[in-house]
Amino acid sequence: MDTETKSLYQKEETDRPMSIDFTNPKPLYLQIVESIKAKISSGQLHIGDQISSHSELALHYGVSLITVKKALNELIRQGLLYSRIGKGTFVAQPPASVDFNRTIGLMLSDLKNPFFSLILHSIEQKISENGYNLLLSNASRQMEKEESRIQQFQQLGVDGMIIASTSHIYRATETIRRLKHDHFPFVMVSFVADEDIYYVGTDHELGAFMATEHLIRQGYERIGYISGERGNLLADLRQQGYRRALTRYQRPFRPEFIFPLPMKFRDFESGYKIGKRFFQSSEFPDALFVYNDLSALGFETAVLEQGYKIPDDVAIIGFDDIEQGRYAPVPLTTIHQPTEEIGRMAFEKLSKLIKKEPVEIRTILKPQLIVRETCKRSRNET
Repeated sequence: MDTETKSLYQKEETDRPMSIDFTNPKPLYLQIVESIKAKISSGQLHIGDQISSHSELALHYGVSLITVKKALNELIRQGLLYSRIGKGTFVAQPPASVDFNRTIGLMLSDLKNPFFSLILHSIEQKISENGYNLLLSNASRQMEKEESRIQQFQQLGVDGMIIASTSHIYRATETIRRLKHDHFPFVMVSFVADEDIYYVGTDHELGAFMATEHLIRQGYERIGYISGERGNLLADLRQQGYRRALTRYQRPFRPEFIFPLPMKFRDFESGYKIGKRFFQSSEFPDALFVYNDLSALGFETAVLEQGYKIPDDVAIIGFDDIEQGRYAPVPLTTIHQPTEEIGRMAFEKLSKLIKKEPVEIRTILKPQLIVRETCKRSRNET
């Protein structure tokens, strides 16, 4: 056998075999894991060395083949060993270490959400430009998972965090409150109503006002609002902007023209459901401001499937300016949130917090109206 295939036995010819402590409450397979890890760290085993067969290791440690297999699988999972079918198990190149003294943790509520994906791109760029590492975690819209990952980031020793929370309550959770109490550097990029929490975001009330004002200026009279699910503070804030525009232009507010999303975290499907039953009422709005673009696109899909026309039968305007809106069957008029600026300013704010420099708590950015096809009339406009 050549030097590249030295077995664990051959590497230990001058060593006494390790004795497993059967009185130790620690599982036997973890004791084997620690033994092999110690041999790798001490240099007894080198990168590329072959580990003894399962039966040899079982004999060496005085345990069953099942215990050995479980230990090796754990070492493979940790990236310390790798297996080649028909060849054996070998010491792997150790994973590159991360300097957690220059690391930012980024907690996303939902990586699939197109709005937060845009913010992620901007944050990644700024972190890289400033010599930090990035640890990214996706909570998959699960609050317990989000809180657990935030705690893990702290335990790993990251310098600070940027958080896009799963919570649709839009209040600081107990975990986030604890970060604030401990003076741990963090910045929110999802809306949070608490005035004492570090936050970078859009002026949502103004954006809703701009959306509704645009519909009014286009000549629409019966303007409704597809809101978020009930209890959604961000949806309520946007409704304030919607109502302010109606008041400014002396249009009546009609509660029957408010359509809450029926499902949480399923905005497209919720908008689609509203669209399917929208024209069944004896009277319906001739234009809608929609809580976000995903809901607006779901509504548009349902309306077009039924043979109605946008904007002739109903006009719509969304909020966010996600990429899908540009390429919809009827390109979506919307309110643009400055995601590039949000990401950039969130990092800059966090950087100052890490350095213990003074910084404003809340940074509110102005949105922008993006006019496309869902609000243009085929007849004369006003």
